[in-house]
Order: sequence, then structure tokens, then C-alpha cells
Amino acid sequence: MMDLEIQERIAARRAELVGLEEQLVKQLAEARDELAVAERVWQRMSEQLADERAQAGSPVVQVAGRAVKGGPGAWPGVLESALPAEYQRILACVRAAGSPVATRQIGEALGVDTGVRGKLEPCAGG
Repeated sequence: MMDLEIQERIAARRAELVGLEEQLVKQLAEARDELAVAERVWQRMSEQLADERAQAGSPVVQVAGRAVKGGPGAWPGVLESALPAEYQRILACVRAAGSPVATRQIGEALGVDTGVRGKLEPCAGG
């Protein structure tokens, strides 16, 4: 008798697990479908954003001898006069130099102590 009861329990548990497996397979398929849709939406949004940026015509300027997108005029509708005074002073120094300048040169022109590491932006060259 005991063997029959154990076999019935095992069969019931097996049926329960098969049902759970079917649910998980269905959920996994739904998740894959949702991921595929999200990837397509992300791709479309990325393409649209790239098109918008290209249409905005973000200028390429020289910074420390390298071509960099951005700079004054890179943000349509934002006047240079709307920038913080420190930024305006930096732009004036760069313009006055007439050629690519190093961070150290800008710091010196602005009166920043360039001998103390960390006073200038740590990721900038100079």
C-alpha cells in the first residue's frame, strides 16, 4: 500500500512540475518577444536621434589638436551670453589664442594655480 501512495505522490508532483515547466516556457517566449520589440524600438530611437543630431549640424572644432564635435553653437537656441561667466571667460581665452590650446594655458590665462594637480580638469591634457 505504501508503495502505491508514494507512486501517486510522485506522479502528482511530476504533473505539477510539467505544468510549471510549460508556464515557464511560455513566459520565456513572451519575454523574448518583448525584448525583440524593445530592441527594435531602441534601434529606431537611436537612428532618429542620430538623424536629429546630424540635421542640427553640430560643428567640429579643434580641442588640443583633436577634432571634437561640439563647442559654441553646438546647442541651437542657446546663446553664448546665457553660459556661466566662467565658461564665457574660457571661450574668450580660446578665441584669443587663435589656435588649439592646452588646459594649462587656459588655466594660466584665467589665473588658476596650474601648479596644483587637480585644479584643472583631471581628464584634460596640458
